[in-house]
Amino acid sequence: MTKSVVYFTRKITPDSLVNIYEKLGKKLTGNIGVKISTGEPGGHNYLKPELIGKLVKTLNATIVECNTAYAGRRNTLAEHLKTIEEHGFTKIANVDLMDSEGEFEIPANGKHLDVDIVGSHLKNYDSILNLAHFKGHAMGGFGGVIKNQSIGIASSSGKAYIHTAGTTRNPAELWNNLPEQNAFLESMAEAAKAVADYMKGNILYINVMNNLSVDCDCDSHPEAPCMADIGILASADPVAVDQACIDKIWNSADPGRDHFIARVERQNGRHILPYAEQIGLGSRSYELTDLDNT
Repeated sequence: MTKSVVYFTRKITPDSLVNIYEKLGKKLTGNIGVKISTGEPGGHNYLKPELIGKLVKTLNATIVECNTAYAGRRNTLAEHLKTIEEHGFTKIANVDLMDSEGEFEIPANGKHLDVDIVGSHLKNYDSILNLAHFKGHAMGGFGGVIKNQSIGIASSSGKAYIHTAGTTRNPAELWNNLPEQNAFLESMAEAAKAVADYMKGNILYINVMNNLSVDCDCDSHPEAPCMADIGILASADPVAVDQACIDKIWNSADPGRDHFIARVERQNGRHILPYAEQIGLGSRSYELTDLDNT
């Protein structure tokens, strides 16, 4: 069985981001969207414009995002656009809220999701750079590129559909229809696979392991990071790069790892990885190439 290649560097700088993208050896072409989390106001762990700006400009790309399904400062077009400007992203690139003019369905054909509901502007992009901040997550256990591609590219109603494992598309009904935990995790994997299939593989994946809080960037009052920064990992395989990040946490000597692991285990977060592999999103088997030693 061929192992997926995952590249790793301990350096977290604008230049190292460009370098690890180039090491992937596959050029994203056409109209490129860089999918990030723009970060809930009050939080401060999201990937900063100063870090990602050089790579976004190198690709001549548009930053893409969708509105949230929960109450906050990013669940309406006006407030989300204001947040994006306040966080400095408009200074480095054009930003497109992909569900600002509606949504459409793409096939999911999963155990839980028949379709994935995504922002209508996804149709405008030929390639996607999935640029995720790897961290903990209150509902998913952890969030990396799989979450960034599933919840992150879904419209507000699509987010509700994933969170409820296909029960409702109404964000107002989300919290009253939460499913068994594994069904939610599996739904995230199915939505990520739907996006990968729709983009015909024209996606590359980068996880930045800094500001390692147990809370997501969608949290307006996240807990402080419990571990020291680890580095940047990148791959053409989303399952491999998320698995590699989890392995970095599990194998860490950092005393804060136990707190991070407890969050992942509380939500059975690692279940998403074998399920994502099972449905063909990628492989958990990988070969790590350390760019600092080459």
